[in-house]
Amino acid sequence: MQSNRERAASEFKRKMAWITLGGIVLAAAAIWYLSLFGPLRVHMVVATMGGVFLSVVVGCGLFAAAFFSDQSGHDREVTDATRQKDPD
Repeated sequence: MQSNRERAASEFKRKMAWITLGGIVLAAAAIWYLSLFGPLRVHMVVATMGGVFLSVVVGCGLFAAAFFSDQSGHDREVTDATRQKDPD
């Protein structure tokens, strides 16, 4: 059981690294796209980078956390703990 958790944790870390890289790439692409339509201002760049990066990381990170919870066995533990015993 512990090996499942360790494997799930390493996969989660790998997924989060890819998600972070994707967030950086998408934020850079958004800045490039904005630069096509006029001059970039500091507040626009900071707001766009923060908004795009955080949206990607939070959105994808929540999905990755849900997959981690299932793969590591945490969901099974909660289901077993909250299941009522049938009175016999």
